[in-house]
Amino acid sequence: MLMIRRLSKRFSEVPVFTDVSLELAAGEFVALLGESGVGKSTLLNCIAGLEDADRGEVHIAGTPLATLGEAGRAALRRQSLGFVFQAFHVLPHLTVAENVELPLRLLGRPDAARVESLLQAVGLGGLGGRLPAQLSGGQLQRVAIARAVVHAPRLILADEPTGNLDPATAERVLGVLREQVRGSGAACLLVTHSAAAAAAADRVLRLTPNGIEAATT
Repeated sequence: MLMIRRLSKRFSEVPVFTDVSLELAAGEFVALLGESGVGKSTLLNCIAGLEDADRGEVHIAGTPLATLGEAGRAALRRQSLGFVFQAFHVLPHLTVAENVELPLRLLGRPDAARVESLLQAVGLGGLGGRLPAQLSGGQLQRVAIARAVVHAPRLILADEPTGNLDPATAERVLGVLREQVRGSGAACLLVTHSAAAAAAADRVLRLTPNGIEAATT
């Protein structure tokens, strides 16, 4: 589902990460540990085609990103990717339900029942009519998670998805991600500095400035 070969990224003359290689199969949940500043979010942006790497290859479901223009990358994200952004990126003028349903509407298949089911699953049942300004940071994080999986993407990229959540709620939303992986055969790459969040994954790796290595935690 995801194949990365020797991906490298620099900002000016400063390397962010070097020679990152990774493969995820369908139905696999992989956690990538790393300290702040090691390039976890940048790596996810490069995988999603939101930023260009300086060197290396990214293949999603057999499609090399390098063969796609901006329109092709946007279509791939819309159809096949679910991205949980650390900064939420919810639209302030849309209700919670409208934010979650947005990926389905962009694909021309709105589904209010699916939206409500996911809101219940992440602990936001009954809040679909609220605006983002009426929610806490932890609730916004859960909106972002529900939106990322509502269209049953083939690949889920999750950037610190439990960072604003208490332990019980974190376990609940990690369960939602696990269900998407096991129920639909998606692959999920979760990047985090939290060993507790990483423990939910099938495989735990560590991102270093020189690439990816097996995690000892």
